[in-house]
Amino acid sequence: MRYDYNWIQWLFFFFFYSFLGWCFESAYVSIKEKKFVNRGFIRGPFLPLYGSGALMMLIVSMPFSDNLLLTYLSGCIGATALEYVTGVAMESLFKVRYWDYSNQKFNFQGQICLSSTLAWGVLTVLMTRVVHTPVETLMYRLPENVLELITMVVLVYFTADYAISFKAALDLRSVLIRIESARQELERLQRRLDVILALAEEDRENRKEDMQQRREELAAGIERRFEKLRVALANPDLHFEPRQEVAELREKFRVVLRRRETGSFAQDAVWRGMLRGNPGMVSRKFTEALEELKRSASEYGKKGKDEE
Repeated sequence: MRYDYNWIQWLFFFFFYSFLGWCFESAYVSIKEKKFVNRGFIRGPFLPLYGSGALMMLIVSMPFSDNLLLTYLSGCIGATALEYVTGVAMESLFKVRYWDYSNQKFNFQGQICLSSTLAWGVLTVLMTRVVHTPVETLMYRLPENVLELITMVVLVYFTADYAISFKAALDLRSVLIRIESARQELERLQRRLDVILALAEEDRENRKEDMQQRREELAAGIERRFEKLRVALANPDLHFEPRQEVAELREKFRVVLRRRETGSFAQDAVWRGMLRGNPGMVSRKFTEALEELKRSASEYGKKGKDEE
C-alpha cells in the first residue's frame, strides 16, 4: 500500500493525529493526577510528537503493508528513532526533558525504553490496519476547498501557539540557568562568610551546625552569618578589618536574591501552563532549580484559588 497524498492531506493527518494524541495523553494524565492537565509542549490541544509519530508509522510501514510482523517491527524502529531524536534535541535546546523513562526497565538515557518501543509497534499495526482507513475516508469526504480551509486555519493557529510556547521554553531555560547561577553564588558567599567567621573566632560548633543546613535554607543561613558578624565585628580586640568586605558581600547577597526571584515566572500563564502540562518534566543539570520553579507555580496556583 502506498499513500499518495498531497501536502495539504499530509498536514491534515498531522494535525488530526496530534489532536488525537492530545486527547489520549491529557485524559490519561488527568486521571492519574486527579485533575485536568492540558498535556503537552504547546498550549493548544495538539501533541506534535503523536502527529509526527503517526506520519512516521504510515511512511515506514509502506513497504511492508502486506506483512504484519514487518509492519510491527518497522513501527518499533521508526517511531522509537523519532522519539529519541526529538527528546535529545529538546533537552539539548531547552535543558529539560519533557518525558523521562529513567525509572523504566531497559531504558536508554531516559529518552526511550523497551516498553515504549513495543507500544509504538502495536500502535503502528493499529494505525495502518484499523485507525487510518476511517480517518482517510473522513478526509476524502470533505470537499477539497473545505479541507484546505480547515487545514490552513489550524496551521496558522498551531504556528502561533508553537512560537509562543517555543519562546516560553527558551525563557524557562534562561530562568533555570539564572536560578542555578544564583544558588552557586549563594554557596560561594556562604563559604566566604564562614572563613570570615572563623577569623573572627566565632564558635566552631555553631558553624558546624550551620554547614549542615539544607540548600533551600541558604539565604536564611547567610542572614544568620551576617548577624553573627555584626556581633563579632563589635569586638574591640578583633585583629583584622573585614568590615568593607562584609558590606560588599551583603550588597552582593541582595543582588543574588533579586536574580533568584521566581515569582514573576510563576505568575505568567504560559510558563505556568507549561510546567503544569508536563508534570514529569525533569532536568539533569538544573534539578533543584526546576523543582523550585514547580513549587513556585504550584503555590501561586493555590494562592489564586484561595483568592477566588
